Amino acid sequence: MTSSIDTGFGALISQSREVITSLQEKNGAYPASPSFSAYKGFSWFRDGAFIADGISAAGEEGSASAFFDWCAAILQRYEPNINSIVNAADISPLSDEEMLPTRFTFAGGIGDAKWWDFQLDGYGTWLWAVVAHAKRYNLDTERWREAVELTVDYLLSSWRRPCYDWWEEHSEQTHVSTLGCIAAGLRAVADFGLLTTEQTEVARETVTEIIELILEQGVQDGHLTKWLGTSEVDASLSALIAPLGIIPADSQVAKNTIDQIEADLTVDDGVYRFRADTFFGGGRWPLLSCFLGLAHLKVGNEERAEELLHWAASSANDAGFMPEQISDKLLAPDYEQEWIDRWGPVANPLLWSHAMFLRLATALKEGN
Repeated sequence: MTSSIDTGFGALISQSREVITSLQEKNGAYPASPSFSAYKGFSWFRDGAFIADGISAAGEEGSASAFFDWCAAILQRYEPNINSIVNAADISPLSDEEMLPTRFTFAGGIGDAKWWDFQLDGYGTWLWAVVAHAKRYNLDTERWREAVELTVDYLLSSWRRPCYDWWEEHSEQTHVSTLGCIAAGLRAVADFGLLTTEQTEVARETVTEIIELILEQGVQDGHLTKWLGTSEVDASLSALIAPLGIIPADSQVAKNTIDQIEADLTVDDGVYRFRADTFFGGGRWPLLSCFLGLAHLKVGNEERAEELLHWAASSANDAGFMPEQISDKLLAPDYEQEWIDRWGPVANPLLWSHAMFLRLATALKEGN
């Protein structure tokens, strides 16, 4: 398997590392996409955490650490905001507009562009990713401790609130992928000893509570659902099996979820976000094929994981850039042009696509 991955994907592996590290800002921020009009100048905690995890797994310790430094600096900068959110949570919770945003300017500002900003998943994901990185390289995490503690306070006070999902939609719902990201982050920092004794205890209790909520209200017909109380699936649910590990790979829920994503959202190894997707016509996303590949690999289906990696790799253009989505076999082709008119062509390169390709390629090489 090692020689197969190196031989078949070596050029794209090298290109993906170059794309991510060369476009990273000097202060550590990862641009979502350097030229796409709606993303230009911003970095997301969620996308960035997965980018950092992918580049960390591919051997770039310094790049990932720099991103986590950027995250920590932002959280410390907005400590007064976090304290206000936490103090108000049990009395009169602040409005969604007063919560921390999902994305920041490279300089760490909130920016003046209107966005679908209140999302909690990124704050859980950065906690999970920083611990995974520290374990991978046996790093001293003291420089991130204060920011981690602030993030935990924020999540413990707010995790029950509905918010926008990974795709910045449906702020009225409680999304299972969001809950999974929060639980993964809280569990990671609690188990790694990054919290006070009191925080550790509350974090672990909250993780148990979140997982119970997911299993009680976020499972229908034996599989995970897009949000609590629906029967629909979302491709982001793969992440709860791997790499986040919130749903055990040997569980029936994991198997059923993978099977449902394959049945409802996968065509020719490309994976849609969800069936009702109209964004740029609703194409298949290379990064989601990689997430599904990681889930398959975790449950022991290495052959299927490699098939999904092949499809993701095939999305790269002649310059070796991987896009956000592929514009063939669209779910809602009548909507494609209105997004092009609004924001221009599909984002390309998308750093998150390159990172997930690296993450799955590395996992296949290492057999895990």
